[in-house]
Amino acid sequence: MKSPEFLSSKGVDLQKSLELFGNIETYNDTVGEFIVGTAGKANKLKEYMTAKDLTNYAIYVHSLKSDAKYFGFTKLSEKAYEHEMKSKAGDLYYIYENFNDLVAAVNETIAIVKEYLSDAPEQPAEKPAEVVPEEETDAYTEKTILVVDDSNIIRNFTKRIFDGKYGVGTAKNGQEAIDIINANKDNENIIAILLDLNMPKVDGFAVLKYMEENDFFEQIPVSIISGDSSKETIDKAYQYPIVDMLGKPFNENDVKRVVEKTIMYKELS
Repeated sequence: MKSPEFLSSKGVDLQKSLELFGNIETYNDTVGEFIVGTAGKANKLKEYMTAKDLTNYAIYVHSLKSDAKYFGFTKLSEKAYEHEMKSKAGDLYYIYENFNDLVAAVNETIAIVKEYLSDAPEQPAEKPAEVVPEEETDAYTEKTILVVDDSNIIRNFTKRIFDGKYGVGTAKNGQEAIDIINANKDNENIIAILLDLNMPKVDGFAVLKYMEENDFFEQIPVSIISGDSSKETIDKAYQYPIVDMLGKPFNENDVKRVVEKTIMYKELS
């Protein structure tokens, strides 16, 4: 593995990234997962572009933007942001014309990470993309925080933060979250939910609506984690009885604060 200075020499904003990860060891343990996920997202983006499905295109490119920003890859993050805005505006022509530039930025990022990890045997970059195990939908047997986010980076990051203190369950879309909530409706083991809003298949607002319709908010407190800080989104989220809203990017202390606040809300209610 090369030194961290290699990343800085390639334009990676490592200092900003370490505000999230806390130390270079955690960054190194996670960056391989990032490039696996990035390659997968690029393939999904091509699929959605071809299908002219700009709704899912916007969701996946938003996730790509966020993950790139977490790891300090500013160029890729900015390219993905441009595509996110254009897809939300329905500008398919722009996406067609500039998709190759986005792919080039993805490939450049992957090449940098592979070179950075090149001297280390069996790096995380070789691991398969994370698959949520089927037991996630079983009833929990310990006090558990449920993290609902399409980014495996955020899911795994949160697991590391609370390892040994709370159980951490994960869901990568709203439907998985709903299934887990239902599996635990007869116990008190989900003590907090951290819920992303922009996710494929079933988004966070659908989860909030489902919880409201089935009176789950009194049992399970929810805080939002989202990269969308628009007034419209914030106002819409606070139409539901959520505890707090944490904007991305955030760091370890931010996550600890909002989780403890969410858990305390239930204890005081």
